[in-house]
Amino acid sequence: MALKFIRGNQLALLKNGEQFFPALVETLDLATREIFFETYIFADDATGSIICDVLARAAARGVAVHVIVDGFGARDFAPRFAFMLEQAGAQLLVFRPKISPLTLRRNRLRRMHRKLAVVDGRVAFVGGINVIDDYPPEGPMPPRFDYAVKIEGPLVQDVWFEAAKLWARLDWLKTRRRLRVARPAHTDPDVRGTQSALLLVRDNIRHRSDIEQGYLELIAGARGEVLIAVAYFLPGRRFRRALIDAARRGVRVVLVVQGLTDQPVMQYASRALFGAFLEAGIEIHEYTRSELHAKVAVFDGVVAIVGSSNIDPFSLVLAQEANVFVSDGRFASSLRASLYEAIEISQQVPPQAWKQLGWSVRVRIWAAYGIARIMTSLSGIEGWH
Repeated sequence: MALKFIRGNQLALLKNGEQFFPALVETLDLATREIFFETYIFADDATGSIICDVLARAAARGVAVHVIVDGFGARDFAPRFAFMLEQAGAQLLVFRPKISPLTLRRNRLRRMHRKLAVVDGRVAFVGGINVIDDYPPEGPMPPRFDYAVKIEGPLVQDVWFEAAKLWARLDWLKTRRRLRVARPAHTDPDVRGTQSALLLVRDNIRHRSDIEQGYLELIAGARGEVLIAVAYFLPGRRFRRALIDAARRGVRVVLVVQGLTDQPVMQYASRALFGAFLEAGIEIHEYTRSELHAKVAVFDGVVAIVGSSNIDPFSLVLAQEANVFVSDGRFASSLRASLYEAIEISQQVPPQAWKQLGWSVRVRIWAAYGIARIMTSLSGIEGWH
């Protein structure tokens, strides 16, 4: 798959909810025609209240508001939010609302993990930031470390098309009403800047491996540096081999992963891979200042990725995801500089110290990796190990 970037866009990198939510709210408040809004988590907190209120305000003034939340990630979606949206005239759909106790059934593991918004077909947001308070509730701690990108220009058409297509499919599943989705006349295809970008999605129909293939293409083409920061890191064989091959041909490969996590099994399982990476010369930094939730990368300082997809079997094989690939030196340099600020306050995993881990830690790591392998096998994910 050759990456085909679309020219003429104006992109803004947004770090954390502190930059993302004000930009999102301002844009939603300017909507006059239509809003598509998708999020995995829609928390019942101050941020959730703000976003629900601005969506309801838009619907109340006649904007066609379409909201999709995930049945698992937003399983605690506040009834008051649903009431507010319904009363204002907004439409709400839940992606796979039935959560089976048999959580390893493949069809129940297919989640809607995208975080995106499209306003009037002229402005779009894509990234990894859920609708949740920026600061974790566990005492004084810096905000969750995450990114999104604001898009204006021709690429917005592609974001609109993917959002409208998912809405039409979910609406059909609920009502059996077929909605035809075509490239809309009201989206803004005009040039808004000089930046080139591409939207890649992962779904369970035609784009099953597009995001992973995009990563692999960029890793294979890297000549100087591969810099990846990701919340959940448990790559499959092809991805692991691509990173190791890049390091062995002289590319500096730098990974920034979680030091604090809400999923200890995944964290320990990913550490089972550290030995082979470190032996190949790959740098690994664990970010412990706050919760690392980012899903971003920079290649040779000129191409960047910002999106919702982790590098693990559930994101790359099961979930609905959306990533923006940006071919622009200024954008990539800005993201790279931000990531190196995080690296400066992270803890690098020393290769020699890793080899000298105690047996009790090794047992926990390999037990977690075994559990992860069992989970992927039971859920029907093949060829990952």
